[in-house]
Amino acid sequence: MAVIIFNAITLGLSTSDKAMEYSGGLIGLVDNVALTIFVIELLLKLYAYRLRFFANAWNIFDLLVVGLGLLPNRDGLSALRGLRVIRAMRLLSVIPQMRAVVQALLDALPGMGAVIIMISIVFYVFSVMATLMYGPVFDDWFGTLGRSAYTLFQVMTLESWSMGIVRPVMEVYPTAWVFFVPFIVITAFSVLNLFIGLLVNTMQSAVEADEEAQFDQLRDLVRDETEIVADHVKALHEEIRALRAELSGLRGGEDGRQ
Repeated sequence: MAVIIFNAITLGLSTSDKAMEYSGGLIGLVDNVALTIFVIELLLKLYAYRLRFFANAWNIFDLLVVGLGLLPNRDGLSALRGLRVIRAMRLLSVIPQMRAVVQALLDALPGMGAVIIMISIVFYVFSVMATLMYGPVFDDWFGTLGRSAYTLFQVMTLESWSMGIVRPVMEVYPTAWVFFVPFIVITAFSVLNLFIGLLVNTMQSAVEADEEAQFDQLRDLVRDETEIVADHVKALHEEIRALRAELSGLRGGEDGRQ
């Protein structure tokens, strides 16, 4: 992890001409050393795990990233070699809190897909309406279906939506607010809340599932310990029973001699 973080920092420094000039080739040397360490790590994992190496998704991810790092540093390929910095995302699998967040995001993808389909339908309907109503006058914003969709996306992000787009349109079409205000309410507010609700619900479910798994693990541990204690108690009972039988035999022998 230390090498991954340090290599990510050096890759960031390599984007600065001043840093590269000041280092005198040290950054490139550090990058090659880090890449060598990554290759050795992968070779050791392949030797240790054999085919089981490919059963872990993170191992495949590492293999792809390191493979990109081994590409020659030529025009058109240097950008692919820069993808090594993505390896820093392995930190997400190490820190439990981050792993829970990533798992929640993955679990929320099906629900997000439904929301994305819904918002796509809304965008399509409003884009067609905007193109037909405002396209003849505002060709740069609503001249085509694609331009209308892009403009409405800017409106949804609330970036200069009022003074930049809506008010100029309202100077020509005074009732344009009837179109834009419902669009903003539907997209910027409702959809955003849907995404937040999905994430919160998914994370809560993940936390509950984790707590339930920990409870089951604790219950299994208690049951195993209880069974061990019960076996010891049973063994003690058998020993006591054997001692009693032995004492009874000794007492019977003494009575017979008397």
